[in-house]
Amino acid sequence: MEFAELIKTPRVDNVVLHRPFHSPVWGTLCLTGHHLILSSRQDNSEELWLLHANIDSIEKRFVGTSGTITIKSKDLRIIQLEISGMEECLNIASSIEALSTLDSVTLMYPFFYRPMFEVTENGWSLFLPEQEFEQLALETEDWRLSSVNRDYSVCLSYPQLVTVPKSIDDDSLRKVAAFRHAGRFPVLSYYHKKNGMVMMRSSQPLTGTNGKRCKEDEKLINATLKHGKRGYIIDTRALNVAQQARARGGGFEQEAHYPQWRRIHKSIERFNILQESLIKLVEACNDQSHNMDRWLSKLEASNWLTHIKEILTTACLAAQCIDREGASVLVHGSEGMDSTLQVTSLAQIILDPRCRTIRGFESLVEREWLQGGHPFQQRCAQSAYSNSKQKWEAPTFLLFLDCVWQILRQFPCSFQFNERLLITLYEHAYASQFGTFLGNNDYERNKLKLSQKTLSLWSWVNQPSEINKFLNPLYEANGLVIWPSVAPQSLQLWEGVFLRWNRSSKYLEEAYEEMAHIIEYNKELQVKVNALRRQLAELETEDGVLETP
Repeated sequence: MEFAELIKTPRVDNVVLHRPFHSPVWGTLCLTGHHLILSSRQDNSEELWLLHANIDSIEKRFVGTSGTITIKSKDLRIIQLEISGMEECLNIASSIEALSTLDSVTLMYPFFYRPMFEVTENGWSLFLPEQEFEQLALETEDWRLSSVNRDYSVCLSYPQLVTVPKSIDDDSLRKVAAFRHAGRFPVLSYYHKKNGMVMMRSSQPLTGTNGKRCKEDEKLINATLKHGKRGYIIDTRALNVAQQARARGGGFEQEAHYPQWRRIHKSIERFNILQESLIKLVEACNDQSHNMDRWLSKLEASNWLTHIKEILTTACLAAQCIDREGASVLVHGSEGMDSTLQVTSLAQIILDPRCRTIRGFESLVEREWLQGGHPFQQRCAQSAYSNSKQKWEAPTFLLFLDCVWQILRQFPCSFQFNERLLITLYEHAYASQFGTFLGNNDYERNKLKLSQKTLSLWSWVNQPSEINKFLNPLYEANGLVIWPSVAPQSLQLWEGVFLRWNRSSKYLEEAYEEMAHIIEYNKELQVKVNALRRQLAELETEDGVLETP
């Protein structure tokens, strides 16, 4: 198929662009196979480049012979195009609708994108399972890298290489996979260097109503326990939901078969409930009534911050079991591809200082989300504005990023990266020129040959000219575990995502200026703190132990 067949009118002059808090811009509108472009000859006006893949919905309105097209994007932007001439307006609208709903992945922009920068690092080869395992092997000899899934026949949503207990052979893994939903058998997610405890993830066991068991599954899970230790199974479903799953062939681990493990149920919502929550939240943020009671009521009704609290609470529980209880943990829900990944990822950010660096965070996203089998293509097919019927869409990854932002806000000096990196990942998960978030799992990405035909997002982010934009000037390496507060008053709406298009550029400029002053003040304060530390150290050297006055 040629893109030209879908573009009825490739260019229209005298189009007026309307955006909140911006003056109208007159210019020429052009449609290409992947972009909507509006360029103006006005001084100091930027060109608008919008990926068709970023368009969530469009609305048409006609007055006389002219029309207005309202475009709502997956990044929550809303723009209006005023076009004189009904035929041109109709042609532009139908072309945009066709180009923004292409079925074939191979027609998407990442397959056509050619970078304007020199690629100095191949992002596709940065975080391979073999490299991650090398780091693990320096700490423990109890685990091995298995290629049981090298042809994806054991589990379609797992990568070809997975880390499993050394004492469990591949034949046993195949039997365990047959006992777990969609073959997602327990694999290593995180090793805690401090005490040797681990966190694993999987999908639900297929116990059914008859209480089916699998000796190999029991052996695999118990292989992670040290002598005399107990473990915790954190099920991200409410107990009644897990019990109902038994009637459909699913279920949970029976205490009688897993006596060394204590099962804890924590309810984390998913799928349509989360999508509806996002829709309600965005509707509240776009409310123009300026009524405080109405705003607060809508914000509460969206339940978005409640979902944040539930996810963070469960992640803190997992981290607490590992660090404070000295116990290993297995996390799963139903499929193990949504709430499970939220919990395992956030627990690592709490426990592991490496995950709070830029490279460490990239590795975490690659390992837990991309290689871990989160179906990005399905979950991010629609955002908050789409009028089409929901299928598998859910803001699972956005919720995870929001949780990270909440922790970053509470510990502003413990993260090497800033909010901008989180927003960038959110935007590229929904629409991108890079192939990183295409496909639903490692199998699909290999089949599409993305590493050969597209560029990785990490290749761009890690450029010296770009990475500085993502650095947090307040960062000071913190090797400690950080415990975020999940109290309601500690959680805030992420304005950088949900209100950024609803604020004037002047407001943003003032906010950035204020941030620059704060950063400068903190630098001066840090110099004084360091000087005091040196003085204290000198006193301790001279007088022995310094007594607190």
